[in-house]
Amino acid sequence: MGHGPLALVGSGEYLPSMLEIERGLIDGRPPRYVQIPTAASREGAERLAYWVKLGKTQAQRLGVEAVPLVVTNRAEADDPAIAAQVAGAGLIYLSGGSPSLLADTLRDTALWRAIVAAWEGGAALAGCSAGAMAMASHVPDLRHPRGDGRPGLGLLPKLQVIPHFDRMVGRFPDFLTRPFLHASDGVMLVGVDEETALVGGLDEFTVAGHRSAWIISKTNNKRQQLSVGEVLTVG
Repeated sequence: MGHGPLALVGSGEYLPSMLEIERGLIDGRPPRYVQIPTAASREGAERLAYWVKLGKTQAQRLGVEAVPLVVTNRAEADDPAIAAQVAGAGLIYLSGGSPSLLADTLRDTALWRAIVAAWEGGAALAGCSAGAMAMASHVPDLRHPRGDGRPGLGLLPKLQVIPHFDRMVGRFPDFLTRPFLHASDGVMLVGVDEETALVGGLDEFTVAGHRSAWIISKTNNKRQQLSVGEVLTVG
């Protein structure tokens, strides 16, 4: 079958405004929706419960089974019983929080291997905000003045996503001059607005949702806008 689609989402996981994107990802695939809120695990049990409830509600709208995997550390991510629950998924979703925490928790674990195997077997894979950032080879720290970061999950070696892009640019006047925007050679830097997604992979994505995606020049920080329906070619 080949790998399934990838969705790199700027914000809005499990919300009604993003329902049609999630419907398109799982349509024609097994009605099993695996939801992984690991990126929010530092925020406590109440916040994790919020993500589980939100994901279950979206699954109900879609008429599919919600399979929340509340994984908070590497020991859990390496648990074969937890990793086995990914099997048979139609859509796997990594929701928001801390991208570095998500990458550090899942990297080289049984759960991440199961996710990649399911995706390679045809399941759709989505990451919102932290989930989208963590799929790159490097995860920048958006708050750090020098742009220090962590190794990512490595699924997208040629692409680095900055989510919430419209809000970031509006909130931080110096955002486009920050060091993390200077991604490694051969890596394309793309901003994804809120309630917007890049859907496709690995080398071609279509803008979907409500706003825009932006190709950011690493030499002069200029932006090229891609509206809904336009195609991003990576490389």
